[in-house]
Amino acid sequence: MLKTEQETTVFSDEGDDTLGGRISMARDAAGINLESLAHQLGVKRETMLAWESDRSEPSPSVLATMASLFGVSPAWLMSGTGEGPGEDSDQRALEAVKLELSRLRSAHQEIGRLIESTTRQIERLDYQVRLRNVSKDVAH
Repeated sequence: MLKTEQETTVFSDEGDDTLGGRISMARDAAGINLESLAHQLGVKRETMLAWESDRSEPSPSVLATMASLFGVSPAWLMSGTGEGPGEDSDQRALEAVKLELSRLRSAHQEIGRLIESTTRQIERLDYQVRLRNVSKDVAH
């Protein structure tokens, strides 16, 4: 559902009246877990926890990235005015989960390639060790 300028939402729920509270609320509404968001932003989980508990604040560029990921306006994240999590949060959650699944599939494929490469390396090293052992046995 699209909102006009007059329909701008102001959230003032007691727990969400801080930057950290709004980050947490929007992340939950978008269906993004803490670890996934930290990974997407290139920060540690502890950094995310500090932001959500108002012990520190993200940079403006990170706030803009989070707003985009959550489907909210940067102004809402910063001040609580503007477009916040709305009724289409299920759709955003679905998109976030699809994106996470895509990332997991890519990681799975990369891990498969690494396993195959490591297996071949082990086979080569094993062959070399066996050849050396045979050479030693023949020499003695």
